[in-house]
Amino acid sequence: MKRPRMDVNLEELDQIIDRGTHAPLSESEGEKLKRVLHALAGMLPAPRTTEKTKNVLDQPETPAPENDSKSPSDKTPGHGRNGASSYTGAKKVAVPHPELHAGDSCPGCEKGKVYPQKEPRTLVRIVGQAPLAATVYELDRMRCNLCGEVFNAPEPEGVGTEKYDESTAAMIALLKYGSGMPFYRLEKLEHLLGIPLPASTQWEIVEEAAEVIKAARDELIRQAAQGEVLHNDDTSMRVLRLAREPSDERTGVFTSGIVSTKQGQKIALYFTGRQHAGENLRDVLRHRVAELARPIQMCDALSRNTPKLSDGAEILLANCLAHYLESDVIQSECAEGHAGRSGIGLNRIQTPDKTSQIIEEREKL
Repeated sequence: MKRPRMDVNLEELDQIIDRGTHAPLSESEGEKLKRVLHALAGMLPAPRTTEKTKNVLDQPETPAPENDSKSPSDKTPGHGRNGASSYTGAKKVAVPHPELHAGDSCPGCEKGKVYPQKEPRTLVRIVGQAPLAATVYELDRMRCNLCGEVFNAPEPEGVGTEKYDESTAAMIALLKYGSGMPFYRLEKLEHLLGIPLPASTQWEIVEEAAEVIKAARDELIRQAAQGEVLHNDDTSMRVLRLAREPSDERTGVFTSGIVSTKQGQKIALYFTGRQHAGENLRDVLRHRVAELARPIQMCDALSRNTPKLSDGAEILLANCLAHYLESDVIQSECAEGHAGRSGIGLNRIQTPDKTSQIIEEREKL
């Protein structure tokens, strides 16, 4: 709600505060002081939920282009749509002409001959389906009315011997760990589509498949350890039951994310357990080749993100620009004349030009 404009007399406010230290304020004085405080609170900037530079610093407005001859109505029709070539995972069905073949006479001019074009005409049709589909094969059973022997129809070729094939485990794992869909939510969705798939069954399927690809996971950890820049952070995670050592005094559970980059390639690793991000990064770096140069670790300024490395191992620690702003620049400004936490808050609202220049230069590195 937009508050009305009000004029503030600082001397009058000082008198109200002085009187309030000796006697209770009158109703009119209390109301005036409350309105001033609310107006001051409305002028404070909204709390940041991100540490991006554009939200930390005031960005100048970008001037509109002067010669913009092309209006929005001049855009090419169909701009932004996906063509048939974008559907790389779609099933392709070739449809031959029912009457014409290569070399046949043209039914139009009746003089020339028709030949197939290099590019066929394409139609894209999309249908909905369950993430995991089931097929029930009903095999005929023939029973002799004299001896009672039963003869079953042979199983169709390619149906396999397992109820859940490899694609089932892959889809469940992608939905859970790649798209964030919980097991219970997938269970409800499949139930609505007529396919029972309990959450406990999903876990058993994924757990069994995880053992098969464990070697690939270990290789990803080994390759990630050779990265040039490693980013790491963690967040709290809820696990219903986690096995712990009897001497373990920690009560929290965390999921750590480690992103390793090298020559434009990225490897993302996730670890869930009692360890913090720094401890998980330490375990990853144990697989690093000793002859390589020191890697750069990029993280925020929390101490639990920094690994305690073994003897001989070294890293170059780099913190994000927002934490650099809050630690180095602001503390130096406060030391020059701003005291207390009020000085820090003032510098975060009114960032000096020097700070903006330093951050812009560091962004280029």
